[in-house]
Amino acid sequence: MNSAQTCDTAANRTTQAAARPQPELSAKLILLLATGAGLTVASLYYAQPMLGIMTDDIHAANTTVGWVPTLTQLGYALGILLLVPLGDIIDRRRIVLLKGAILTLALLLAAFAPGISTLLVASLAIGLSATMAQDIVPAAATLAPESIRGRVVGTVMTGLLLGILLSRVISGFVAQNFGWRTMYVVAAVSVASFGVVAWRSLPSFHPTTQLSYRQLIGSVADLWRRHPALRRAAVAQGLLSVGFSAFWSTLAVMLHEAPFHLGAAAAGAFGLAGAAGALGAPLAGRIADRKGPQIVTRLGAGLVAVSFAAMLFAPMLGAHAQLWLIGLGAIGFDLGVQVALVSHQSIVYGIEPPARSRLNAVLFVGVFIGMSIGAALGAQALAHWGWTGVSALATLAALSALAVRMWPGTTSAH
Repeated sequence: MNSAQTCDTAANRTTQAAARPQPELSAKLILLLATGAGLTVASLYYAQPMLGIMTDDIHAANTTVGWVPTLTQLGYALGILLLVPLGDIIDRRRIVLLKGAILTLALLLAAFAPGISTLLVASLAIGLSATMAQDIVPAAATLAPESIRGRVVGTVMTGLLLGILLSRVISGFVAQNFGWRTMYVVAAVSVASFGVVAWRSLPSFHPTTQLSYRQLIGSVADLWRRHPALRRAAVAQGLLSVGFSAFWSTLAVMLHEAPFHLGAAAAGAFGLAGAAGALGAPLAGRIADRKGPQIVTRLGAGLVAVSFAAMLFAPMLGAHAQLWLIGLGAIGFDLGVQVALVSHQSIVYGIEPPARSRLNAVLFVGVFIGMSIGAALGAQALAHWGWTGVSALATLAALSALAVRMWPGTTSAH
């Protein structure tokens, strides 16, 4: 059987599977999914503000401890590529519960790690199992009726983004007052608690394809080739992620230098400003449901570009005024990134519903690549051209994303 016949056969099977009714989505279940997404993805970022304390406690070199967040992110990237697509061939409820159990054990392993080697192994396991967040979002999209899918996905993504933005603030506070190991124990208890509630409340999901695992992974590339809308969404969101990552990866260094001379706690406080912007995601989802996601992706990218462009004027202001401008800019671009992401997910999930897990994996691989590039380029821009260079880089990336969404042929989902 050639590849085209295989795709046709798979399409027939997935169409039949997709036709099966899914359980009704309640407000409590939406809240549960949003909470689970936030608690899960937060596990990726708890370590970042605690690295200095970890270094002193386990007597390891700074460069070695620096591998803790690196391996966590690497595990997450591998999990997105190799594990998230499993949601199309295995009941997502089983995947969520299994990953939740593994994540709980990995967090406990980190909490009681006797040395750096065990901590590094635990960090990789945390990254792999934290991809549960990327199983929860397609689950919400599957349960939601098409008329409110954007709002539901927006609500769940708000929980996810709040987990990212608030995790550093919480872990910095807990580690400073109670120790870094306590933070991992708290994280493990929170994930385990979600798992118990999910075991009682989360419905089962019918697999949407009978492909083998090898065929499943191979079909990801086929989805990329066949769907221009998927490519545009991944590229545009990846470009927005460049600016997002460049800002957050250099903010603490910038605030530490003149004229601010502020510590890590101040950088963490800016996460609260970003969290305020994230709360607008459900509204973006409602607009996408009513007006279509295409226009909302453009509004989101435009807001990101304007927010970063405004920061170009920061050096012309006094230190106090600069902080206000950066804080307002953080609210604006975080809102814009979240608005665009929710809208891109609405587009992607509508392309081929039975392949939602694989489509979601492709979209977030684009996001991850953009964040990696943004962190690398942001550090270089700050070193050579200061905060103006970081702002210019982020503005250019956002304008490029807007150009992708405005390019002829992007007026429809396909």
